[in-house]
Amino acid sequence: MKGKLFTILTNFTLLLVITGVSLIGYFSGNAQAVIYENTNLYYGGNEESGAVGLTFNVYESTENVLSILDILDEYEAKATFFIGGSWADDNVDCVREIFKRGHELGSHGYFHKDHAKMSYDANLEEIRPSVKLLEMICGQKIELFAPPSGAFCENTLSACAFLNMKVIMWSRDTIDWRDKNEEWIYSRATDELKAGEFILMHPKDITVKALPRILNYIRENGLKTETVSQILGE
Repeated sequence: MKGKLFTILTNFTLLLVITGVSLIGYFSGNAQAVIYENTNLYYGGNEESGAVGLTFNVYESTENVLSILDILDEYEAKATFFIGGSWADDNVDCVREIFKRGHELGSHGYFHKDHAKMSYDANLEEIRPSVKLLEMICGQKIELFAPPSGAFCENTLSACAFLNMKVIMWSRDTIDWRDKNEEWIYSRATDELKAGEFILMHPKDITVKALPRILNYIRENGLKTETVSQILGE
């Protein structure tokens, strides 16, 4: 009974935070568009880092997320998880576990919308609540945003600049959300892999199967894994 009450209170608190942030964005955020000048858009990082960035976009599959965390622990690897707000709201414990194990958190928006078709204000209203929710869960500032499906426009970049956030894309897409062939996932992640690259994945069954091979390849080829921020030199 106490556990259920705690969950209800937690969800109610999160709802109040999200509502408050949305209202703030409606009344004040829309008047302050920022010129981004492409300075906050990244497809990769520093090649001299000797590291690659594993990125996971998460809106589903809590059990697979936990399996991925265990595999990363086994290989002493670090990654960046871009979390959807609507999923985080229902999986607070899992989000905290990701952070507890030393991985980086970023925003993946709140409802997986097409940011390329959204106004500046709409981008703010979609991104900012997810950021505030993640910050409340982990107690650390969130500074990275990965647009769902890689869809963005000038309004997205400007909104993120206003929020002091970097927009993170990828240099390699495993397309694991579509293809269920382990060999394809592995080859897309590893063929001629270079330091500084960002590898996009999702918590799919096939990704859980392919991940140990990918991590072995990274290790055997003299590379290491670091978070996106570390590879960007921050």
